[in-house]
Amino acid sequence: MPSAPHLTETELTQSHPGGIAMPGASVAVFCGSRFGLDARFAEAARIIGAGLARRRMTLIYGGGKVGLMGVVADAAIAASGAVSGVIPHFLKTREVMHEGVEDLRVTDSMHSRKQLMFAEADAFLVLPGGLGTFDETFEIITWRQLGLHDKPILIVDIAGWASMLVGAIDQAIRDGFAAETARRLFEVVPDADAALLRLDALRPGLDPQTPDSAETLGRL
Repeated sequence: MPSAPHLTETELTQSHPGGIAMPGASVAVFCGSRFGLDARFAEAARIIGAGLARRRMTLIYGGGKVGLMGVVADAAIAASGAVSGVIPHFLKTREVMHEGVEDLRVTDSMHSRKQLMFAEADAFLVLPGGLGTFDETFEIITWRQLGLHDKPILIVDIAGWASMLVGAIDQAIRDGFAAETARRLFEVVPDADAALLRLDALRPGLDPQTPDSAETLGRL
């Protein structure tokens, strides 16, 4: 990757299109089935979908065509990326199953959907969403706390969206319901560009809390 610390995702791709740190990896993206009221939410989803495709990373997502789910999948497909959708049978109509996704799996329950996404992902990336996104995010954080995995979890703080999630965890720590170490189970990054740069810094098996170097950390 180039050493310039302030490049955006678009600039980074144009200046160094071959700079793929983790080719072949799969990233599960949790996000809303609605667009949200801020245009920055959809723009972040577009950047993530296209960015994963350019890195030859497989996008694993909820299989829907609507909301941010549809945006991230469409962006990855448009950039010739690999996309794997996982959707429960009862949500095929409600979330409008994305017929344009070639690798689309239909599960028998929400639980089996999350299990399959977890099993196939090398990392997790959280974009804005509602109750379903909260459920997926807290479950994957809890599983990491229980030692069921040590995969990176990145929460993208678009327009301050992550503050409510992090605030709930911080309150649990203050009230004695969670250990201080709970804050080290995930990372918060300020935008989609930073999330992609963080993925560039990670390697399979590397502790997600430890960057490759001080230079890498400085880019974020």
